Amino acid sequence: MACFLVPAAEAVVTTIITKIVKSKEKEEKVKVSFSSGIIEDTTKIKFSTKLGWLNKLLWGGSALLAFEHIWHGEVVPFFPFLTAIKNGETADMLAEMASAGVIMAILVTSVWVCMLFVSNIIENRAICEVKLNKEIL
Repeated sequence: MACFLVPAAEAVVTTIITKIVKSKEKEEKVKVSFSSGIIEDTTKIKFSTKLGWLNKLLWGGSALLAFEHIWHGEVVPFFPFLTAIKNGETADMLAEMASAGVIMAILVTSVWVCMLFVSNIIENRAICEVKLNKEIL
């Protein structure tokens, strides 16, 4: 019915937070060495970029769910937009938002946290390789 509104609301909040974080962030330079022996300066992935990943996941999922609800006639292009409200099923709609919508938002955020974990491992591994190469040289 309206479960897509919960991840969409989270997407709105994270979009605002991303803009605030992006305006206050500074670049962090890191030296990275490659197996060929070349050492280059690079920057770590900014947290605002990582929040952008979450935004894209949330907006994309919400758009797909909204399309699915439009396809099935649960969302219409005229007021009150949600057929559940028109049919007097508001309590059922709110229950679905509280159960399915919240679970979907938590699942998407959990996937994003896993993405952060993997990206941090990859970044730290590159930094450790640079430190090891400096000690060897």
